[in-house]
Amino acid sequence: MTPIRLLLVDDDPLVRAGLSFMLGGADDIEIVGEAADGAAAEDQVERVRPDVVLMDVRMPGVDGLTATQRLRARPEPPQIVVLTTFHADEQVLRALRAGASGFLLKDTPPAQIVEAVRRVAAGDPVLSPAVTRQLMRHAAGGAAGDRRTRARERIAALAEREREVALRVGRGLANAQIAADLFMSVPTVKTHVSRILAKLSLDNRVQIALLVHDAGLLDEDAY
Repeated sequence: MTPIRLLLVDDDPLVRAGLSFMLGGADDIEIVGEAADGAAAEDQVERVRPDVVLMDVRMPGVDGLTATQRLRARPEPPQIVVLTTFHADEQVLRALRAGASGFLLKDTPPAQIVEAVRRVAAGDPVLSPAVTRQLMRHAAGGAAGDRRTRARERIAALAEREREVALRVGRGLANAQIAADLFMSVPTVKTHVSRILAKLSLDNRVQIALLVHDAGLLDEDAY
């Protein structure tokens, strides 16, 4: 099996060394490079073509959120997992809206970080429990009027079946759960998810979930 090519981005060399030691021990993960800031990360991505980037947020020069946005705008971009000591609402939302496929705190147990890299490489977004609670509070607080209106206008472009799939992505269901819920095959669910991403110009399932939250479609009377 081809190993997952991983790039480590953190301004602290001790953190990079610890991550390299921890992740380099996995048989299916290959550390292909390191970078100390967002600008260096962009250069490294161009040079080593990683599958996944483990990205710090607060770095000198180009920060991790800006680098994430730039990297995800590239053709055939790497998947990005943001790994940080901070989990303020705005940071979480900025990272996910920029196209990050995961957001983990640095106190996440090592085995879970390794598993997160594997899951993100396979196309399955990953959020730590603390980050998931942040998103739930964001959704419960409701979206601002203009943002909700814009989100609903975008959702309206979906066919009925696509909208049903999008709602379940917003609830955090995996493809197999969506398939069982809607009486369809997993490949059909994947096809619908791909169409939703293309129609709405989104990068990943997390962004579908954020759009569904912004539209208020998870409110009890919106079903």
